Amino acid sequence: MATNPPKGDGRRIGAVRDRSQFERPNGNWQKRDTGTGKFMPVKDDGTPYKGVRKER
Repeated sequence: MATNPPKGDGRRIGAVRDRSQFERPNGNWQKRDTGTGKFMPVKDDGTPYKGVRKER
């Protein structure tokens, strides 16, 4: 039997928690875990990550 779909788009919307991003000198964006301060992956297409707060 079919059921009604969830309201909205069915997924959680909002900012990613415990993460921040900054632009490296070469123009790529890198994420950082704000809890531990460890660096995370680099995005090398020159555009920032979606939903991740920027460090100023």
